[in-house]
Amino acid sequence: MTETLHVPTLAEMTQRGEKPDVLFWVGCAGSFDDRAKKITKAFARLLQRSGVSFAVLGAEESCTGDPARRAGNEFLFQMQALANIEVLNAYEVQRIVTTCPHCFNTLKNEYPELGGTYEVFHHTQYLQTLLKEGRLKVEGGAFKGKRIVFHDPCYLGRVNQEYEAPRALLSTLESELIEMRRCKKQGLCCGAGGAQMFKEPEPGNRDINHERAEEALATEPAIIATGCPFCNTMMTDGVKHFEKEGQVQVLDIAEAIAQADEL
Repeated sequence: MTETLHVPTLAEMTQRGEKPDVLFWVGCAGSFDDRAKKITKAFARLLQRSGVSFAVLGAEESCTGDPARRAGNEFLFQMQALANIEVLNAYEVQRIVTTCPHCFNTLKNEYPELGGTYEVFHHTQYLQTLLKEGRLKVEGGAFKGKRIVFHDPCYLGRVNQEYEAPRALLSTLESELIEMRRCKKQGLCCGAGGAQMFKEPEPGNRDINHERAEEALATEPAIIATGCPFCNTMMTDGVKHFEKEGQVQVLDIAEAIAQADEL
């Protein structure tokens, strides 16, 4: 399905005297990483298809500060957070949705102490709500009967206790949803959390993403589903390490839902 995608900035909507239902916080990965941009576009198409009025900040969006705080630079985190809060509060933003669990956690749980209090959703939570309301319709059987295993992002699962929304969405694909030995509360990190995404791992027995990818591949999936751009990168690298990229796809849930009708 070919869809024309136009995403207005919050500044543009404000100039027209309009207010969106929700602000889509794209995040650094979704803005600049070529692979993550595909997730951004898939989610934006789903919002558009569901008739959601949404906007982005565009050039006014900056890093939430999550990597800085995880890496121990509290001063930089507070500088970045306060700058974002000033912008968000100036626009009187109330509801935010993001495809990045790191942004989700920081905006939801860490901005309030600095004066930024918003209703924040991970994109799987928001899509689940749209599904329940009948606004999002999953049509087509591109994934019918295929084995899909879901990797729980740390900041969505263990940190924010959200395990149901991503699985509820995957269940609409008429696929066979399978679980890894370590999942949900016992899920293993992909190796990107805690600002580890931006550095080489310390010397050890093996890379974490190789271990996690091995666990996923042991379930013999056709697709490894994720809900985080960083997890997507790490799991993709892990699949390539085992030379399985020809047999196993790594997809964000938004991509899977958007592609469901592409037979």
